Parts: sequence; C-alpha cells; structure tokens
Amino acid sequence: MQTDLNEIFDFLSKVLKYTLFEINQTPINLTSIVMFLLVLLIFQVSSKLFKRFILEKILQRMAIEAGTRFTMTRTLHYLIMVLGAIVSFQFIGIDLSGLAVIFGLLSVGIGFGLQNITSNFVAGLILLFERPIQIGDRVTVGDTEGDVEAINIRSTMIKSLNNITIIVPNSEFVSSRVINWSHGDTRIRVDIEVGVSYGSDLDTVIKLMLEAAEEHSQILKKPDPEVLLKSFGDSSWNMVLRCWIAHPKRYHLVRSEINMAFVRKFRKNNVEIPFPQRDLHIRSSKEIQISQKKSE
Repeated sequence: MQTDLNEIFDFLSKVLKYTLFEINQTPINLTSIVMFLLVLLIFQVSSKLFKRFILEKILQRMAIEAGTRFTMTRTLHYLIMVLGAIVSFQFIGIDLSGLAVIFGLLSVGIGFGLQNITSNFVAGLILLFERPIQIGDRVTVGDTEGDVEAINIRSTMIKSLNNITIIVPNSEFVSSRVINWSHGDTRIRVDIEVGVSYGSDLDTVIKLMLEAAEEHSQILKKPDPEVLLKSFGDSSWNMVLRCWIAHPKRYHLVRSEINMAFVRKFRKNNVEIPFPQRDLHIRSSKEIQISQKKSE
C-alpha cells in the first residue's frame, strides 16, 4: 500500500514538474502555471477586500463625491493587478525584460486585429481621469437616455429609464456626441408648451401658467419662472412656460405634472385648449359636372 502511494506521488511530481514550454530560457511547468494563477488570484481578492472594507468606508467618511470615489478605487484596482502580474512573473522566475521583447513583437501582430478593443481601453482611461461623465450622471448617447452605473476598462454600463442595462463601448463617449445632463451644474431649464384659443384672456392665461409653476414643489424659485408667447398658430396662441428644476432626473415627471396642472386650471377658468381644425367642403355630383362643363 505504501509503495502504491509512493508511485502515485512520484507520478504526480513528474507531471507537475514536466516542462511544457520555455519563456526566455525559463522552463514553464504545471507548478509554475498554478503558482502564477494563485498569486494573481491573491492580488485580485486583496484588491476587492481593500476596496470594500477600507477604501469605500474611508472615502465615504471624507464626503468625497461618488464619481471621484469610483475613479480612485478603480485606478487602485488596476495598479494592484499590474503589481500582481509583475510579482507573479518574478515569483516563477521569469525575467520581465525578456517578456517585454516578446510582448512587443506580439503587439505588432495582434494590434491590427484588436484596434477596437485598444480604442475602448484608451477611452476608458480617458473617462476615468478626465471625467466627462461620472457614476450617477444622467446621459443621452444616441437614442439611449439613462444613468451611468459603472465605467469599466472596455465599456460603460447605463441603466435606461425602463430599467434596462445597456452596455456602451467607451469609444462612443470619446468619439461621438454625448449629452450629459448632470455635468457641472445639475439644474436644467424646462420649456413646457401649450396652445390656447384666440378667444382667451391673455393675462389670465399667463397668470394660470405661472400659478402652475409656483405651486409645483420641484420647480425652483430662482431663476423665476416666466411665460412667453412663442408664436401665433393656426387656431391658438402658442405659449411657453420656462422654468428650472434642480435635477435632470425629474424632467419627464415635472413636465407631465405641469401639463396636467394646465388642463385642470384652464378648464376651471374657461380657457380653451383648441384642437386642430380642418374644414370639409362637400359638393354634389351635379355641381362637379357643371364646373367641368365650364372649364371645357
């Protein structure tokens, strides 16, 4: 029995020490690969623990904004993982100077096939350090509107208004037009349009529209709300309530609630919101024949 165990251990030892290939004259076996992955795993777990139990608690107590906290923690994670890779290579006896030459040669070959990934990687670094967008910002990319949830090294995750997570490549934020509703000053102006009939009293309309703005808790008192007569339509005065709200995420709700307030106040004060009108002229077949004969 003891002999069988010794034979098994000898066989496993030979398998683990069997040279699979060499890198810069350094033999690589299964033991080297396992140790390399184990050291990387240790650094990755250490990075997550350090981020969760130390950095986040310390930075939250220092009242640092969420975007800055995310940038600091993500940068530290990358630094720890790079350090882990360096230690892992050194731990198994591989000289990094030799690897640099190999990776340099490989980069020429794979660079053409990984241009898209490389551009997204560089764009991710730009987003982390230049910070044109931050965690929690309300943004519009193309036809997508939502809140930034995470900025990763290759892509950014946006939670849409329908609670759908959309993954956008980082290069989209650098090379394309992006609307950031929350950048710098979070206040935004809301223009709410409504048409009233020509028979309405203009001063009453202005008063009711200002009342709707003043009674809404989300509309700021400064700058003052104002009512403008935008244009003369086919059947109505086209009025605009121009007001400001503190946060862009309330934009759609505030707009809807003000519109409902217009409907209630206008009905109560006999102000008509006209609907599009079309005149329909009906002619008999006899009239059509007469007109055709006259034209002949």
